[in-house]
Amino acid sequence: MGVHEGHRARKKEQFRKHGLDAFADHEALELLLYYAIPRQDTNPIAHRLLERFGSLEGVFSAPCAELQKVEGVGESAATLIRLLFPLCRRVRTAGVKHEIILNTRENVGDFFLELFLGERQEVFYEVCLDAKGKLLACFRLAEGSADQVSVNMRAIVENALNANASLVLLAHNHPSGVALPSNADSQTTLQIRRALADIGVELVDHIIVADDDFVSLRDSKLFN
Repeated sequence: MGVHEGHRARKKEQFRKHGLDAFADHEALELLLYYAIPRQDTNPIAHRLLERFGSLEGVFSAPCAELQKVEGVGESAATLIRLLFPLCRRVRTAGVKHEIILNTRENVGDFFLELFLGERQEVFYEVCLDAKGKLLACFRLAEGSADQVSVNMRAIVENALNANASLVLLAHNHPSGVALPSNADSQTTLQIRRALADIGVELVDHIIVADDDFVSLRDSKLFN
């Protein structure tokens, strides 16, 4: 067994015994890269990635083209890295497989902060709930540029009907880093609220996420 192979075997065994909490950020990234870069020391590559993008979140949300500018990162490694956040979102939104209850400001905020992690463009979600706040379905409705996204009102209503929802949550992100709602956000929310009310579904809230912060339009008295 070569030097790299022995080191890799020890790191894999460390993960199996102790989990990822036993790893520094660069070591976790090094371990992941084993599966895309089979015959290289991935430790310096992991360090270069973190130096360029600043954090694990920065690495995993970076575009493939930017990742491949880092020495040692090819197409396979960039694709693997870019897969992580979308895959986590897919797991997270499969709420019918593991019951998720969204019935407080705190758990609603935490859910959407996680859902928008790593997003660099504006994205709009509709979450359908039963009367007790149990997640029934989560729909990624639209994607836009870094500062604009269009919303399909008819799709929102149809999603709520198809999910047999009693309640709906809306959420979108502001990649600019400012979570405050715009006038357009407020007007769109009121239009959607009226459209859902016409079919007997309550719009519970509209959450705006920016970085590690979020704003609730219900808290801002928009629904009064």
